Amino acid sequence: MFTMSSWWWYLTRATGIVAAVLAVASLVWGLFFSSRNTGSRLKPNWWLALHNWLGGLTLGFLGAHMFFSLVDSTRAIGFVDLFVPSSKVGWAIGWGVVAAWLFALVVLPSVARVRRRLPRKAWHMVHLLSVPAIALTAVHAYKSGSDSASQYFTRVLAVLIGVCVYPISIRLIGVAQARRAAA
Repeated sequence: MFTMSSWWWYLTRATGIVAAVLAVASLVWGLFFSSRNTGSRLKPNWWLALHNWLGGLTLGFLGAHMFFSLVDSTRAIGFVDLFVPSSKVGWAIGWGVVAAWLFALVVLPSVARVRRRLPRKAWHMVHLLSVPAIALTAVHAYKSGSDSASQYFTRVLAVLIGVCVYPISIRLIGVAQARRAAA
């Protein structure tokens, strides 16, 4: 039978995994959309709406992950530790804190009213922080995850990294080709 503390542990773990998968899905969706690699079946506004929805869900599950980490009595994480990396909880958790701040910086300015007020280049530079945020999420999962020694975990993490690298490569190749064509 499960104790209440084990339920919190499972909820913490599950929301973290879902948040990571949603972050990867949002990144991949956004990169395919920005490289105009979406085909012609669905309208661009549908792709953008789904990308924004995935980003919002990522932030929601990230908040749930942080809440369940706080409530879990088996972990000695305090309220301040959720927002400030400290030596008390170590860098394994600290990388997750930094990733959470980066996700917030990426998602919150993308709200329509804020995005329209930012210069396009500034918004784009802030939005590029999603790539290091996902990298830090992978480091956080590997360093602090209870499953990080299992082969299943490392294989899934490798697949998620591969899923991220592919559209990043396509996007960078497209940018390089556009610059060569303009020169």
